[in-house]
Amino acid sequence: MNRFVTAERALRRAAPHELLDAVSRVLVEEYAARSVELFLADYGLTVLQPVSELPRTAEAVSVHNSPAGRAFGAQEPFLEGVRDGVRVHLPVTVRGDRLGVLSVTMRDREAVRNLLGELADVAEVLAHEVLVAERDTDLYLRARRKDRLTLAAEMQWQLLPGRSCSRPEYDLGAQLEPAYAIFGDNFDWSADADRLMLYVTNGMGEGIEASLLTNLAINALRNARRAGIAIDDQAALADQAVYAHYRGRSYLSVLMLDFELSTGRVKVVDAGSPQLLRLREGVVERVAFDAQLPLGMFEETDYVAQEFQVEPGDRLVFVSDGVYAVASPKGEAYGDAALARAITSTRLLPAAEVPRALLRELTGHRGQSAPQDDALVVCLDWRGH
Repeated sequence: MNRFVTAERALRRAAPHELLDAVSRVLVEEYAARSVELFLADYGLTVLQPVSELPRTAEAVSVHNSPAGRAFGAQEPFLEGVRDGVRVHLPVTVRGDRLGVLSVTMRDREAVRNLLGELADVAEVLAHEVLVAERDTDLYLRARRKDRLTLAAEMQWQLLPGRSCSRPEYDLGAQLEPAYAIFGDNFDWSADADRLMLYVTNGMGEGIEASLLTNLAINALRNARRAGIAIDDQAALADQAVYAHYRGRSYLSVLMLDFELSTGRVKVVDAGSPQLLRLREGVVERVAFDAQLPLGMFEETDYVAQEFQVEPGDRLVFVSDGVYAVASPKGEAYGDAALARAITSTRLLPAAEVPRALLRELTGHRGQSAPQDDALVVCLDWRGH
């Protein structure tokens, strides 16, 4: 039987918590691997955490300055010479959602080069199986955390679609801070053959209350979206759901976008504070829309969709008020000028890397590592048909 088919079958038949054992066994028996390790990116995208039963037997490695981190960042296999042979680090990624790295140690560098494509395919199948397995085991979710999540953060991360995705028409990447104590900021996306829908939300409040508000609003938007309702009516129905529960005491800001993949035409509902900046042909500018009321502020608010056009090569960066309004130690807001410089300086990075890079620059402006408010960055690179 073909080696790759053997590996694929072993992964599909493995128990959810035994994926690492299954892939290790096949790589040792069929590919003559000497050792196999699986690392998953932590919630803050700072380290790659080893997947093993607690207590961990392997150390976490840096995303920024390690061979495994290099494979994760570049999304390409990276070969590292080691004492007993060569170690190849393979991105564990599914449809652009970057989960981690599979590190395989082998004796012969030439053999590794000949097998590189096949090993990369095994890592991709592993990525698919990890996502499926997370429905039935906490092993991989536990492996992703280097610190304990607050309950509010646990709720928010479970609500997300992923942190990145890729299709021929676009690349998407997003990140939240503080990763282990996020409150109300959130993002959501969904795509089919013709459209991409993207929501960037900024819920008021702190802790559990903020998370509960965001959960209610996002699920109300999803419920309307999955019923095939237009984006302005999605906003109206979610507004009613939030108002019915909170009676105007709490509300949620959201920027909603509906992209037509074939033309680049976009319908937009701007209901609050998230902002959009566009990088086009080297120039950064803020794209402003007619502001409408946040969801749940008043009873039965009507929403109107506006339109704008994206062009191939455009980079769209969405930020919450925890980014553009954050103050320096001297009280200076980050603002459009600083954001424009940061977006320009990161223009060569892939979309999935941009949010993390912008949030690092924001930390320097803030002058302290722990933010006082949620910070959210979403980056969309548009290629079109």
